[in-house]
Amino acid sequence: MSGGESLRLVLVMSNDYYQILGISKGASDDEIKKAYRKLAHKHHPDKAGGDEAKFKEINEAYQVLSDKSKRQQYDQFGQTFDQAGRGGGSAQGGFGGWDFSGFQGFGGQSGGFSSQGGFDEEGDLQDIFANFFGGQSRGGRRKKRGKDIQVDAEISFEEMVIGATRKINLRKSTICDNCNGTGGEKGSELKTCSTCGGAGRVEKVSRSFFGSFSQVTECPDCQGAGKRYEKLCSKCGGDGRVMAESQIEINIPAGIADGQTISMSGAGEAGGAGAIPGDLYINVHIKEHKEFQRKGQDILSSVQIPFSVAALGGETVIETIEGRLSLKIPSGTQSGELFRIKGRGVPDLHSGARGNQLVKVIVRIPKNLSREQKRLLEELKQSGE
Repeated sequence: MSGGESLRLVLVMSNDYYQILGISKGASDDEIKKAYRKLAHKHHPDKAGGDEAKFKEINEAYQVLSDKSKRQQYDQFGQTFDQAGRGGGSAQGGFGGWDFSGFQGFGGQSGGFSSQGGFDEEGDLQDIFANFFGGQSRGGRRKKRGKDIQVDAEISFEEMVIGATRKINLRKSTICDNCNGTGGEKGSELKTCSTCGGAGRVEKVSRSFFGSFSQVTECPDCQGAGKRYEKLCSKCGGDGRVMAESQIEINIPAGIADGQTISMSGAGEAGGAGAIPGDLYINVHIKEHKEFQRKGQDILSSVQIPFSVAALGGETVIETIEGRLSLKIPSGTQSGELFRIKGRGVPDLHSGARGNQLVKVIVRIPKNLSREQKRLLEELKQSGE
């Protein structure tokens, strides 16, 4: 190298920006934005399973392809477009003379998109990003709804027909009785948060080879409220909630099916900062019965009767949910026949109307016959019966 010459580092792009975003070269601006948002959501480093390197690569591709002039030069010069774009100027910013240091990722306004911005496609992505990355939705601070709770309850077959109640003990977060959920000690003054200056958000800037990335998150001291009490509650520490034992009575309706779930609105854990509580979900399980089975709104059962009763007719005693009942058996009843007892089945959850009990008759054939019984059966046999 001769005197006066200087070494110039040229960064050559080794990736195809279109491939990075998973789009074609003819993609529209909307398609580019949509692809970017989807991938940025997936790979953001603050999200579980996120990939910082991939996230930066996605941002880099979006910064070029979302700008018409940069995209035109990229399409013209390919992966070495930065040399053409630089035009002999300085290497500021590292990519074709364009400075990426102003890019602020999710929280800023100079590049990418802002979590405070506003795009409502695909399930209101604005709120999705606010939840993941600590930003704010259009309505300001999103209050943290209490968590839902799921429990199991087992009832007998009889209780399934007539209904039941259960008392369960839960250890869950409840509203602090010392501060009534405010988080402040009694008599303490509510003041503007000194950490965020009342904004409810704080900005964190990270620097890397690709430039500066800014992320706006919920203020950890005021939880996004913008204000905090001068003195926090001595019982809950400012959270507004405490763990406590609670007893809840559950009414299980007659006619509920095995595996069905009952919901109790507001019976879950308390929400933060005055937000609504979660719900309680009770998964109902029904014990098997040794005599009864359920089929829709009907109850199935069976009864054995002697051969003589089946042939000559008579009565037999059957079991129902309400107790024993006498069932009339007509002469000539065949084994396997069904008898319907109206109104002794399972109630409908909505109308309360009960189904039927279906009794299957099984004719019992005697194994040990007396001499006289055998003689009578032989006579019956001879007659063709």
